Amino acid sequence: MAYLDVSDVTLTFKGIAALMGVSFTVEQGTIASLIGPNGAGKTSMLNCISGRYIPDGGAAGPCSIKLDGECLLSMPAHKRTELGLSRTFQNIALFKGLSVLDNLMVGRHSRMNYGILSSIMYWGKAVRHEEAHRRRVEDVIDFLNLSPYRHQHAGRLPYGVQKRVELGRALAAEPKLILLDEPMAGMNLEETEDMARYILDISEEWGVTVLLVEHDMGVVMDISDKVVVIDFGQKIAEGSPDEVQANKDVIAAYLGTEEATFTGR
Repeated sequence: MAYLDVSDVTLTFKGIAALMGVSFTVEQGTIASLIGPNGAGKTSMLNCISGRYIPDGGAAGPCSIKLDGECLLSMPAHKRTELGLSRTFQNIALFKGLSVLDNLMVGRHSRMNYGILSSIMYWGKAVRHEEAHRRRVEDVIDFLNLSPYRHQHAGRLPYGVQKRVELGRALAAEPKLILLDEPMAGMNLEETEDMARYILDISEEWGVTVLLVEHDMGVVMDISDKVVVIDFGQKIAEGSPDEVQANKDVIAAYLGTEEATFTGR
């Protein structure tokens, strides 16, 4: 059984179709990439999975998005996080006035289960849990080489470092599936290569399943186990990087002609 199973997802906005009957699967422990031209519906799909959007017929109709066999459509976004789903955003969405450490601690919120009284008094269970959450965050800081920035305000950091902090906040939630929306956007070559390495390590060392939306075809083809291609809200291809690169529909969608050659960077 697929770890993430997306089946026949349709999403419309006032009659305009963003997604039309899109289906695909992601196996546990793998890196899958969702690609397509601008406006194809990639971020809309991530929003449907994470709970920001409800597909047409969603909670009232048959389940069309499952994570590890659990139907997601009837769950609010915070419940999906508790189930093991986490994400980053195309545009950086950090708390810029907070330190890197505090931003990552926000990612632990869904794992905090002590009561209001313990939080106010800060004793007993609250203290023990806070120490455990802090250890997890420190692991993430070390993993992403964020130690020099630990106590700096996130909004004052270089762009590439902010993207790492956003990734770290998603990792702090201990996800089983992480959705990455253009994590390399706006980065230079060195930053892109570093981010690609982190994503590989997230999958291989941390055992997290990854669904990646990315426009850098060199990165996508290098690190993905599976590639799903969407164009005008419809899936036009799904398979290994080699299979997708050779697909005539994919070549036509990106380059406008079936005779062209599809290449990465």
